Amino acid sequence: MIYFSLPCVVCFSSVKDFKHPVTNMPKHPYIYQEHGNTYQADTCEDLSAAVQAGNVRLEALARGSYPGQRLEHLTLPGIKSIGFWDAIGPQTWGLDWHRNEGIELTYLETGSFCFSVNAHQHRLKPDDLTITRPWQPHRVGDPYVEAGRLHWIILDVDVRRPNQDWKWPKWLILKKEDITELTNLLRHNEQQVWRSTSDIRHCFKKIGAAVEQDRNGNQISRLTVYINELFLHLLEMLREKNIDLNPSLSSTHRTVELFFGDLKSNRETLCEPWTVETMAQQCGLGVTSFVHYCKHLFNTTPAQYLNQLRIEAATRQLIDNPRLSITEIAYSSGFCSSQYFATVFRRHTGFSPKEFRELYISKRNI
Repeated sequence: MIYFSLPCVVCFSSVKDFKHPVTNMPKHPYIYQEHGNTYQADTCEDLSAAVQAGNVRLEALARGSYPGQRLEHLTLPGIKSIGFWDAIGPQTWGLDWHRNEGIELTYLETGSFCFSVNAHQHRLKPDDLTITRPWQPHRVGDPYVEAGRLHWIILDVDVRRPNQDWKWPKWLILKKEDITELTNLLRHNEQQVWRSTSDIRHCFKKIGAAVEQDRNGNQISRLTVYINELFLHLLEMLREKNIDLNPSLSSTHRTVELFFGDLKSNRETLCEPWTVETMAQQCGLGVTSFVHYCKHLFNTTPAQYLNQLRIEAATRQLIDNPRLSITEIAYSSGFCSSQYFATVFRRHTGFSPKEFRELYISKRNI
């Protein structure tokens, strides 16, 4: 995930490779480092337990924090995880909200379950294809996964923000013009769920079989051909849809909007000791440009808008958690002291935190 300090990334393990089980992975394996910040991955222990209990069969080739058979350093660079799971019945686990290091394609071969992206929930059916970009939070299950066979591929194209340039691996041999067209179709359109074509369906099945049969890399040449074929068929499918492209989806404005949206939805991230410099850095911008975009989007400075989001979070806590002290709410909303919190709170609401809470309680009791 590109903006959270403790993001959750889908992790898969292979049934036949439990010398690399999830539970033996480092507690917080890093998945990506940028500008001195380390981003970490979830360990998906519930999924691992389901595999060990025999409730799910998984086959995966992976690297980094993604468990599975290890891909060699120079083998299919950019592939983070590729494979499938086969859940034989309703499960007691799900993949909670997370993001990935790269673009993720999943294909549901059999079964059905809920798949959510941002605020949109979908009921996946057989032959549904999902496409998620690194900045799109998504989850599988509501909250649990149901019976089904799900294929996936996660390919890192070296982007974490919408406005960055995509860098495809050299082993992807589509001609330059096709790569450019595919990139534009994926950057400027964020539809999450599609009906797959028969060609895409056959590609995923062939990829799954090759992953399952791989022994010490003896299927890599076959996989390279199949993955190239998959992205060619993906390009052809998107071409046929005559998609209305929206260039603003890859704009710097949207990167800044997504950053503040993440702060608003995640109090843990909101509480980090942000400065204008670190916020700008997180968006890949210089301070001057970052301030400009904030002013344009929110008609205020980054620091003022950050305080506004923290006051909104504190207001919810004052209402929802009457047993928390004012000091506890101040710190849990990102303020460095209760005095500064009270000053900013009064400036935004016209009341002290204590007055606001008492007023709300009195109105509720009327």
